[in-house]
Amino acid sequence: MNIKTSKMIGTARPLGYPATWPVRVTRWPGRDTFAGHDAGMAHLLRTPGILLGAGLGAFVDGIVLHQLLQWHHLLTSTDTDRIGVPYYSPETVPGLRMNTLWDGLFHLVAWLFVLAGIASLYARVTSGRRQVWTSRALYGWMLVGWGLFNLVEGLIDHQILGVHHVRTGPGQLAWDLAFLAFGALLVAAGWAIRRGAREVPAARS
Repeated sequence: MNIKTSKMIGTARPLGYPATWPVRVTRWPGRDTFAGHDAGMAHLLRTPGILLGAGLGAFVDGIVLHQLLQWHHLLTSTDTDRIGVPYYSPETVPGLRMNTLWDGLFHLVAWLFVLAGIASLYARVTSGRRQVWTSRALYGWMLVGWGLFNLVEGLIDHQILGVHHVRTGPGQLAWDLAFLAFGALLVAAGWAIRRGAREVPAARS
């Protein structure tokens, strides 16, 4: 079997790589790819991964907790909040309409995070796409982003502002703390996964 040897065509760094991390660019017949340090791949995918994870995590929150389980909406605890937002009871039609509006705005922000993550990923990856999508670094950073969303949303909306809670009523604080603990677990798991990322060879055509 006659296999052509890859040929060096110089050095380059995809957008997002620090200048101290060299990246070899090789050319296989019909395909360009990049190879580099594992840490370089993790750095390259950090911003898009976190943005995608935060946006998708927000969608999980909105779809599962707001819509499917209907445990809360964005403003369902404003009768006991800390900033004086008018109360909109989800048990009334006007109140439910207002909460639905704010849930829609919440989903709009989640969509913008996902859109920004896709744009950031596209801007950073101009070659070697197989390495990106099979790399544990991307999915590790996405878990980190999801966990960060839980921590930020849980601390600000549940604890500081008090505009809603995971599940209002008996055990309310326990549900809120479990939400934060789940976020911390996601961050830890994502961090461990992205640290274990390994370079994946490019497919030959």
